[in-house]
Amino acid sequence: MSVTIKDVARLANVSVATVSRALNGRENVGKEVRERILEIAESLDYSPHHAARSLSSRRHHTIGVVLPDLPCEVFAQLMCGIDRAARERDLQLLVSGHHASADSQCKALRSMRRRVDGLLAISPYAGFDLEAARLPAALPVLLLDSDPGIAGAGTFGVDNHAGAMAMVRHLVERGHRRIAFIGGREPHFNASERRRGYLDAMAELLPSVGPVVVPGDFDAASGARAGQLLAAMEPRPDAVFAANDMMALGCLFAFQRAGLRVPGDIALAGFNDIPLARHASPPLTTLRVDIAAMGAEALVMLLDGTTEGGAVRHHRVAPELVVRASTTQAAQADQ
Repeated sequence: MSVTIKDVARLANVSVATVSRALNGRENVGKEVRERILEIAESLDYSPHHAARSLSSRRHHTIGVVLPDLPCEVFAQLMCGIDRAARERDLQLLVSGHHASADSQCKALRSMRRRVDGLLAISPYAGFDLEAARLPAALPVLLLDSDPGIAGAGTFGVDNHAGAMAMVRHLVERGHRRIAFIGGREPHFNASERRRGYLDAMAELLPSVGPVVVPGDFDAASGARAGQLLAAMEPRPDAVFAANDMMALGCLFAFQRAGLRVPGDIALAGFNDIPLARHASPPLTTLRVDIAAMGAEALVMLLDGTTEGGAVRHHRVAPELVVRASTTQAAQADQ
């Protein structure tokens, strides 16, 4: 049987109206009574129908943010956006990072559940089990750049699949046919989606050409290793699409060491449009994502509510194709 507001009121020894005021953050409820009601509601996993996942009470005036890796440039930009939006609303942030597995991320989420009014988390792991974090039903949770199939949470992220397809289409329109792909860290959701977009685009646009996928790890070192492999291939690809800019830059270094001209001998493209991409030589064609704006918008979505009409909300941002010198010279097409 589902828990009702009457159950909470009975256990707290207060009226239903008092429970309603406490859960909605009204001022005319004593602190001790409010805390007792909230603790009972949480222990029962009680979720009021009208706005259970909103942040109207703001008991702590704090939002938890859980990231897989703090030093990453993309996550740093994301945090700038989240922090800006939080400060505009007089909210504080509690941040936890360096989570190398889904299990460690679950532990971080559990550690915050009684200290924050809502949670933002980048959960890149395919098949991430949010239920394992045992979060209160009334605690709003929004996953960033994560699998929208994860049960129990709204998601906000980049349309990685559509972006990858757009990049392959761009390379094909430039005359390239042997297009290789440097994959990202597996089993991260965005890595698998970008790989899926590449494969789908190759099947649609170049059905007679087999795809070439080289593993990577989202860092410059793995991009350089992939570049060495690709430079030595026979026949060599005439274009390379890396799943992020750092790998593309590492690949560019490997190509230059091998004496290959970009884009004269081989075109090169990335994903994310980090600041280094536009300052590379040649500047890197990529897919632009305003990461800071995405962080700010995600916080607003968390505050507004992660459900709508009883359904969990999922929002995807389309990346923008930014064409620069690394792909502007077409290779000779194989007929």
